[in-house]
Amino acid sequence: MLSLRRLAIGLAALVVAATAMEAEAGYRLAPFKDSLFDYPGLLSGRPEDPFVIVDYDKRRDIHRRDKVWERQVHGEYVSMRPRSSQEDLTLKANGREVTYMRVGRPRGAKAIVIYIHGQGGNRFQGMNDVSFGGNFNRIKNLMVRNNGLYLTLDVKNFKDRGAADVTALIRHYSAASPSAPVFVACGSMGGALCWRLAKSPEVAGKMGGMLLLGSTYDESFLRSATFRGGRLPIYFGHGSWDKVYDWKTQARYYEQLKARAPAYPAKFVLFETGTHGTPIRMTDWRLILNWMLAATGR
Repeated sequence: MLSLRRLAIGLAALVVAATAMEAEAGYRLAPFKDSLFDYPGLLSGRPEDPFVIVDYDKRRDIHRRDKVWERQVHGEYVSMRPRSSQEDLTLKANGREVTYMRVGRPRGAKAIVIYIHGQGGNRFQGMNDVSFGGNFNRIKNLMVRNNGLYLTLDVKNFKDRGAADVTALIRHYSAASPSAPVFVACGSMGGALCWRLAKSPEVAGKMGGMLLLGSTYDESFLRSATFRGGRLPIYFGHGSWDKVYDWKTQARYYEQLKARAPAYPAKFVLFETGTHGTPIRMTDWRLILNWMLAATGR
């Protein structure tokens, strides 16, 4: 029979080994309501695979999930803990004021996530706790509970001016959290800014990943120094019934990227029967951000 002394030594060794593995893995986001936000089912691939088809079902993923369809999710999907640090702010930059909202640690953050809305959106969209199935509330909680920072801003221009405003926000908060990777998530037309930022040597050097949510592509990125460096993870989330940006065009771009650089850290998640806003509702923030952290060796 195993003695208590030997058992205690064995358990201590396991704790040391687990601690060492955690230290080696680096910063990762701890679980938060994972059972509610995991992919509800897969038609192709595994969650960790580069190309995955998710079984999206409007009756299950909207009608049963939402108390008021597409407006208010049921209460178990949200936690209002982030409200205690939520602020509506302005930053003076580029000869104008950038209006934005902030949740989490303004200094010494372990990671920074910025959400860029599409045409017709505003800074409030990405701070809405109860729309999009509570998925914005989840990223807010993931950042607050893991010593991170989450930002949303008003974008009034999707070209150089808009990119300059996002860059100013990144500069400001990267200075306060110099070791924090910056993850930029772009919905719909906001992707135009994501691609501009990714091609900027200054900004790309601070980025830990880019998330395109029902968004577009940029052929010129494939000729950029960022692409040649192969260090910026990219996530493509798209609905197969998206009538704004066709998923097949986006998938062809993804295939082109992977054909040129097979080892490039890129993932494509197709939400079968999903529409334009489905990736915002259904993307598994924790899964994707932890993959990006691992892909960059952080």
